[in-house]
This record gives sequence, structure tokens and C-alpha cells, in this order.
Amino acid sequence: MEWFADPGSWLGRLVFQRMLAVLYLVAFTAAARQFRALLGERGLLPIPAFTARVPFRVSPSVFHLHYSDRFFAGWAWGGAALAAAVAAGAADAVPLWAAMAMWAVLWAMYLSVVNVGQTWYGFGWETLLLEAGVLAVFLGNAATAPPVLTMWLLRWLLFRVEFGAGLIKLRGDPCWRDLTCLYYHHETQPMPGPLSWFFHRLPKPLHRVETAANHVAQLVLPVLLFTPQPVAGWAALGMAVTQLWLVLSGNFAWLNWITIALALSAAAPLWGGPPAGPGAAPVWFEALVIAAAAGVIGLSYRPARNLITRGQLMNTSYEPLRLVNSYGAFGSITRVRREIVIEGTADAVSGPGTTWEAYEFHGKPGETGRLPRQFAPYHLRLDWLMWFAALSPAYARPWFGPLVSRLLENDRDILRLLRRNPFPDVPPARVRARVFRYRFTTWRELRETGEWWHRSAEREFLPPVSRSAPRGRR
Repeated sequence: MEWFADPGSWLGRLVFQRMLAVLYLVAFTAAARQFRALLGERGLLPIPAFTARVPFRVSPSVFHLHYSDRFFAGWAWGGAALAAAVAAGAADAVPLWAAMAMWAVLWAMYLSVVNVGQTWYGFGWETLLLEAGVLAVFLGNAATAPPVLTMWLLRWLLFRVEFGAGLIKLRGDPCWRDLTCLYYHHETQPMPGPLSWFFHRLPKPLHRVETAANHVAQLVLPVLLFTPQPVAGWAALGMAVTQLWLVLSGNFAWLNWITIALALSAAAPLWGGPPAGPGAAPVWFEALVIAAAAGVIGLSYRPARNLITRGQLMNTSYEPLRLVNSYGAFGSITRVRREIVIEGTADAVSGPGTTWEAYEFHGKPGETGRLPRQFAPYHLRLDWLMWFAALSPAYARPWFGPLVSRLLENDRDILRLLRRNPFPDVPPARVRARVFRYRFTTWRELRETGEWWHRSAEREFLPPVSRSAPRGRR
């Protein structure tokens, strides 16, 4: 069928699929490197305990059938290897059915991880990776022209990601409407990057321009995706540029990079057709794409309804396979940055001479003289959850006590998630946690002290506990 193929989108498909495969590689690698401490048999939220209380139909995963740390490691590294092969072009070097199988296996393997990941995987970019991964199955490979229907489904996904984020801001914190949110956001975002200090110190009029530009990118440009070319393509490129601005100003795992990949796929018609015409798609492939498109349209009812609902939900899945979801971010902005600092001491009893030494995280602010690092698209899950815990202890209730217990044992899996363990030889006798208020230093303070942060103690989060004491938290 002539209407089925979109030869002009061949480069958009190529860029999207290769970028998506790289992000799968990052996601599987992060899972393999962090799961033992977070989800393993001795993890903070063990998978076996989760699968014992949550049935397969609610959260389908291969780990309902079998779990061991060795099996999970093999699963995650196997997913990383497949993703690396696809990123290198393996799916374009095999028959169409084999390419579809590769993408389907990547999706199923990562779904199995996300569905048992609990709070560690409760982020919108997890479902976004899965939903984009499903669509990649029906994009075909170099042997066929990109299907028109699937390319439009990518636009529909991009629209929901951006428009959903824009609406939740407009309906949320008043600072989005008076254009003042970026007076605070660069400083208080979950994990600042190396340029966040400089973004925060931009003049306030520029912050207002940033906020207004964000509204244009998330509320105006997405609507233009459904207009004729070249308007739709330029709108998509505008969204990609906005996402690159977010990449420079913070660490949001792979959220921005998937959005950029979607935007580049929508901008593909601006770049012209392929150097050589790909072959016609087989009938069975056309039938599968039409069925998939019909399924997405049917499952889009609740996400679309959510967009026009006053009580809009963000980052929500409506069925366990996470096929079509709702998205959104930062409906409210934190004005003050608070951080939990975990400290240990070798002294069994407190006294005037007791010395407390801090554990340092890779991405979470700690030492005031350390410039934040760039980690995205890699995701430091414990660092992110520590930010949420500082907002409200309820976020940490299931896992903070076990975290302290592991620190008191010098658990090697937990310590691998940290940048600095102040007790490398002998475990600490006691551990405590305190809440500090952090703010970026001024230009003058930076010149005089060389420190990027200023902090002051606010309150106790966890009183000193030892291995023989209960691990309470407050």
C-alpha cells in the first residue's frame, strides 16, 4: 500500500532507533551495577519479597518465575549486550522479522526489570523508555521504508510527553504562571549538574525568559507537530533545542535524550529522502503495524482524558505492560534545598571529642567545595531517592532503616553506590543522619572560599544508632 510507507523519514527512524538502543544500553548497565544493593536478595527492597506479595498479573516479570542475584545479573548484562548490538546496527543487518524480535526482546527484558523495581524505578523515564521501545518494534529496519502510522505514533508520544509536562506546570505551582520558577529550580532540582550553579546565577530577567520559553516549547510547539511540513519539523527541532538546554542545566537520567530522539524522528522530513529507496513492506508487517496503531489509539483514551482533567496525573501507567502512559514533571517547585547527610563515628559513646564523618554520594550534594558532576543519561537511583527523602521522610520509610543497617556492616554492595566511605577498614560504631539546608554560593563567596555550596544544619533526621539498636527514622 503506497500510503503505508514514509520514505522521507528514513533518517529520522535511523537516528531514533540508534539513540533508543544506546539508552537501553545505559538503562540495563545501570540496573546491572546497582541492583544488588537496591533490589537483590540482601537489597534494601528485595525482589523476592516483592514477588511474594504482588502477583504476576499485576506486575508481570520473569522474576516471578525465578529470582537469584546471579540470574538478575545475567538478565541485565544480557539486555545490555543486545542493546549494544542493536546500537551498532545489528537490527538493520538481519531480516525484518528478526529485527522486530530484537526490539521486542529488549522491551520485554526491561519491562521485567521495571515491574519489580518498586520505588527505585518509579520515574517517568522508565515508562517512557518502554513505550518508545514498543513503538520501535513496529518501525521496521533498513529493508523497508518507515511506516507512516508508526511515525505518527512517535509524534503522539512526543506530544503527550511535552504537552503533559506543560499543562501540569500551568495547573500547578503559581511560579510557573508568574515566570519565577527558575529563580529556584536550578538550585533545588534533584541532582544539579556542573553548569547548574552558573544557570542559577543568571540574571532574574533571563530566568523569566527561560520560563516563558519553556511554556512555548511545551504548550505551543507540540500542537504544531500535527500541522503540515515544514512547520511540524521546525517545531520538533525547537523542542529538541529546549531539551538540550535541560541536558546542560541538570541531571535527569535519559528523560531529555528520549525526548530529543522523538523530536528528531518528527523532524525527519526536513532532511529529505533516502539515498536509495528501501523495499516495500511485506503484507504481514503492514497488518501488524495497523493492529499496533489501533491498539495504541484504543489505549490512548485514558492518557488523553488525563490531559484535559483538572486533577491531571503525571507519570502514570494504566496497565501493567506500560504501553501508553501519562507524563509530566515539576508541577511544583521546591524553594529551599534540603539534603540528608549520613554520618558515622568510631566512638561507641558520644562525648565532647566525638568525631562524625560523612558518607559522600556520587551525584547528591555533600561536600560544599565539590562542583556537581554530570551523570545523565546514567541514573543514580539512591542519590535521587535521597533527594525525595529530604522532602518528606515518608519517601524513605521502607528503605532508609535497611540502608543504615548495611552501613553499620560496611556492606560492600551498598558502599559501591557511594563515592566515599569514611570507614574503609572497620565499620562505624554508630550512624546518624541530619538535615542540612543547602544553597549555591554567590560569585563573591565562590571567589573567597572556592566553595560551590553553603550549608547550615537544620534538624536531626535519624538519631545515632548502633548495630544493636533499632533502626528508627523520623
